[in-house]
Amino acid sequence: MIVVLSKHISPHDREMIRIYLRDRGFALREQYFDDAVIIGATGKGVVDFQELRNLPGVEGVKATSKPYELASRDTKREDTIVTVGPVTIGGSRISVIAGPCAVESKTQIHETAAMVRESGAVMLRGGAYKPRTSPYAFQGLGMEGLEYMKAAGEALNMPIVTEVVSPELAVQMKDLTDMFQIGARNMQNFELLKKVGSLKKPVLLKRGPSATIEEWLLSAEYLLASGAWDVVLCERGIRTFETYTRNTLDISVIPVVKELSHLPVLVDPSHAVGIRAKVSPVALAAVAVGADGLTLEVHPRPDEALSDGPQSLYPEQFERLMRDIEAMAPVVGKELLRTPGPRYGRQTAKTQEGGLSVKSSDKVAFSGERGAYAEQALMRAFGEDTPRLSTASFRAVFDAVLEGSAMAGIMPVENSLTGSIHENYDLFLQYPDIAIVGELKLRIVHCLLGDPQAALDDIEILRSHPQGFAQCREFLDQRQWQLESYNNTATAAASIAKEKNIHIAAIAAEDAAKAFGLKVLKAGIESNPLNYTRFVIISRKIGDKAPPPPPSLGSDPPNKASLVFSVPDKPGSLFECLKVLSESGINLSKLESRPIHGQPWRYLFYADVSVPETTHIFEKILEELKTKTEDFRFLGAYRASL
Repeated sequence: MIVVLSKHISPHDREMIRIYLRDRGFALREQYFDDAVIIGATGKGVVDFQELRNLPGVEGVKATSKPYELASRDTKREDTIVTVGPVTIGGSRISVIAGPCAVESKTQIHETAAMVRESGAVMLRGGAYKPRTSPYAFQGLGMEGLEYMKAAGEALNMPIVTEVVSPELAVQMKDLTDMFQIGARNMQNFELLKKVGSLKKPVLLKRGPSATIEEWLLSAEYLLASGAWDVVLCERGIRTFETYTRNTLDISVIPVVKELSHLPVLVDPSHAVGIRAKVSPVALAAVAVGADGLTLEVHPRPDEALSDGPQSLYPEQFERLMRDIEAMAPVVGKELLRTPGPRYGRQTAKTQEGGLSVKSSDKVAFSGERGAYAEQALMRAFGEDTPRLSTASFRAVFDAVLEGSAMAGIMPVENSLTGSIHENYDLFLQYPDIAIVGELKLRIVHCLLGDPQAALDDIEILRSHPQGFAQCREFLDQRQWQLESYNNTATAAASIAKEKNIHIAAIAAEDAAKAFGLKVLKAGIESNPLNYTRFVIISRKIGDKAPPPPPSLGSDPPNKASLVFSVPDKPGSLFECLKVLSESGINLSKLESRPIHGQPWRYLFYADVSVPETTHIFEKILEELKTKTEDFRFLGAYRASL
């Protein structure tokens, strides 16, 4: 039974309702949804519904049709998102948990953790206590193994999840694990469920090998009723007549359970099939039908594993699977979850001196070497003395900002001659925790750079970013040079300085020539002198809020915002969105379509719009716009550059 309380109920009336329900045999759990308070009343109590509705402060009463009241969507319509440290499970993210079946040694768990973290896993799994069919099989290292795993997780900023097998051990393990796992064999160990629930830590609940959906959800109800609200369900295959695979993965259970319950659902394809070669396709199938994430067994040397070696992925198989998941995620309207990496030692970004990046709240990241146009934009926005973090790619800029090794990043997104830089726009879809907080426009003057001993007639090979080639097309059409693409113009210039070859040149900025001791063979080779690149400044969101602009950009309120959305496939759907903006006096300064990855002939629309001075009016406009779209994302509000 669900009792909805009035938003303005007094503390006295609230307590009287609780007493009324307890006296009639109900166990109670309060939940907060926006401004409303809902009491879930469970148990075998008996109540007069009309009498209850007439109590002061009661806004409504609803009898649930399911025996699992707290886990049911009748109690909570929106999806629950479970938070475990920096990791969120549920919603629009796909969260991947990975690690060995069992912790075998300190070296093994640290080695495995580093491998799966590098490939994109956000949580570490591993068994310290292993309930095994045979009494002679490896049973785990116990608390010693758990301590090893906890240390590995902390070193890599990965919360850990491990199986608990008895109520007594649950108390001992509480401070060493971030999330309890209730294994398939213990799904209906009700004393264990009650004890783990009372500890109020996140719980991963696996489905028993012969359990029905209702039995599984009733086990979740035990946890919820005992105090653990952060419960994640995990399908790991059920026992059927088929013996070729270890179990039979009930793929249909995912959409069924997500309709019945608000709890997030993960899938364990390793235990479902038990055959290494079949794990990846089954994992992708789980993502395709709506799983909120996966838990996978990975071992650096599966042939030597003490437990479940035949189903454990090799690290290279796991890395390939993660790339496939990232490619598939947009098809089902989700993104692969990323979380900040460890404070030290991750090689996603390099400093100008070539060393490993360290956490520094005052650095700004850019893609390229010294002398890059992005570095020029960075200095213009933040000042020449700003500490800088040079990275090898545009994606690495996003990674640096996400993990905290840079307070902000600078990204080129559009050129006045060649249009949008689509690869960078697409990164915003892959990094939903990154927001645009500022912009500036930089005049681009391309120069032909070569070795100090080179002359124009010596050149045979030309290197640059593809945008550099496109912006100098008229100059290049007069020559038969071989073109070699680089990630950015400054990296191309750096390669000339390193190789000292008079037959190779680069298109880059004059600043790059100064930085690397090169010769300007010809300046101003761009096809059109009105060549500007628009850069945006990115920063990490604070919770679900966009961050404030960096102090260097001033304190003026934002007057521009960037949006991305898709619309229903029906006549007039885009017009309805534009009508909302037009009738609200919102100026549309840019509208561009982009294909949706994995959905042929479907498109996203990128839009830049003006922001009115009254913030709450703009928020209402965005809310109305969301009702006209299918997938709406707010990329950020900022001060437009002149």
